This record gives sequence, C-alpha cells and structure tokens, in this order.
Amino acid sequence: MTKREFVAGGIGAALALSKSSALAQQGSVPGRKDGGRAGGNGRVPSRMAKTTKLFKSPQGFPNGLAVAPEGLWVAEQKLSGAQAAAYHLPEPKSLDEKAWLVDWHGKLLKSVTTPSRNTSGMAVGDGYIWMVANAPPQGVFQVDMNSRLVSHRQIPLGPANDGGGCHGAMWQDGKLWIASLRLRGNIRVDPKTWEPEFMIPFYQAPDRVRYHDIAWDNGSIWQIVGNDSKNYSEGRPGLVRYEAATGKVLETVDFVPNSCDPHALVMHDGKLISCDAGIHPGWPNNDSPTAGWIFRIDFI
Repeated sequence: MTKREFVAGGIGAALALSKSSALAQQGSVPGRKDGGRAGGNGRVPSRMAKTTKLFKSPQGFPNGLAVAPEGLWVAEQKLSGAQAAAYHLPEPKSLDEKAWLVDWHGKLLKSVTTPSRNTSGMAVGDGYIWMVANAPPQGVFQVDMNSRLVSHRQIPLGPANDGGGCHGAMWQDGKLWIASLRLRGNIRVDPKTWEPEFMIPFYQAPDRVRYHDIAWDNGSIWQIVGNDSKNYSEGRPGLVRYEAATGKVLETVDFVPNSCDPHALVMHDGKLISCDAGIHPGWPNNDSPTAGWIFRIDFI
C-alpha cells in the first residue's frame, strides 16, 4: 500500500465513523424502514418533568450524589483561589471537601473528609467513596470510610498530571463512569486497572451545551444537560437518556418553568433524585431559589 492509499483510506474511515456517530446521536439504525429512529418519525421522543423539594443538604454547596443502603451520600463543593475570587467568595479555612451521608429526611449520619477540589461528581462503590475533582490537581480521589486516601488518579486518555475536570460520576456493575469534560463524553473505567473501556459522547444540540451528572436506569443512562445562561430565569435545564450499550439517544426531557436547578443525579426507588448546588457558572451566587436543596424529578 502506498502512502497516498493509506492516507485516503484513513480519511474514508474517519468520514464513515463521523457518519455513524451522527446516526447514533439521532437514534437511528441503518436498514430499518423507519430509519431506526425512536418513534419512527425521525425525531427523538421528548417529554416534560417537574421537581419536588425533599430536604436541604448539610451546610455548603452540594454538587454530587450517590445512593447507598444506608441513605444518600452528598459531595461538598468548595471554591478556592481564583475560583473563589471569581465568585466573590471568601477563601475556605480548610480545602478538604466532605462526603456527607444523610438519611432520606436529611439527617446527617456520617462525614468523610477527602482531599478533592471543587468536587463536581461522586460515586460510592466497592467500599469506597470516589470523589472527582473539577479543579487542580484534578482527578479521582478514592477514599475509604475512615477518610483515608487510597488513590488519586487522573481521568484516563489525557496527560499524566491533568486528565481534565468532570461534572459527574456513578458506580455501576463494578465499574466507574465519569462525565469527562475534556473528552466531552461519559467514560467507563475499570477501577482496579484504571483502563478506559467504553465512552458515550455527550449529546449534541444547539441549546444543550452544558453537561452535568449521570445516573443508571435499567440499562440506560440519564444525564443532566443545559444551556448557557446568565441567571436562573434564563436557565433551561434538561435530561437526555442514552442506551448504555450503544450510546444511542433514546429520549430528551425539558423541565417546566420554575423548577429546581439540577446538578447531581441518582436513581432511587424508581425516581431520579438531584440537588441544586447553589453555584452555577455565569449566574450570581445562590440565584436559584432552591439552592442547597435535594429534590425529586417527576415526569409529567
């Protein structure tokens, strides 16, 4: 094979991959009479949701959730240095960030101290808390239930010292999923070998350019999405649901006006649960009227 043939073949393969990726985002499967699109009309189904407040998180900015048999884990987010200055917040006395275990009435049951920074995703699995940072030194902090740091590793497929930030994480079937901002996708990682296994590209739509946490739902994955906005009144949060095995987009969801501002996401007893962090990029601090609340998402 000549160099020209090799280059031409590579370009052709790239174009084919791009086309197949676009079809997957549309939810289409070649060869079916309806185009393989959900609903058969060329459009991804869409519905609406509303939110119902449950209880306030412990004092601070909550920006990660994980469900456990004992209750609900909540990740604390702190802003320091340049981020604190940008949000006009005082420098925190301690940079450590907590993982709080609360019951389903909001009562604090346990606190675990972690060295994570600007935590924007968390998972609980294999007896550990996995806090994922969104500020230097970045990475995933594996911490035991006695606040002992077990490991600190970067999101795979990036520089050894900076795999970028995240906006969500979850534990499912012994694997860790991370909503990687640098990769612009939800990546599944083996927590023991730290090898990346699979990735679902973020849903692409003109008014859906912000991505947050993810949650498992019976073979599919929900993700919080949203628009760029300057305040709560301009915010248009939503959800997208992917087929976990393929990344195919199954449906989208919009929230009714005046809903809580979703950041973290988990599934509990068949219901999606989220939290309102109180810090939203581009918004005034605590602009949302439900800042700091844990809430339920109900489809309507």
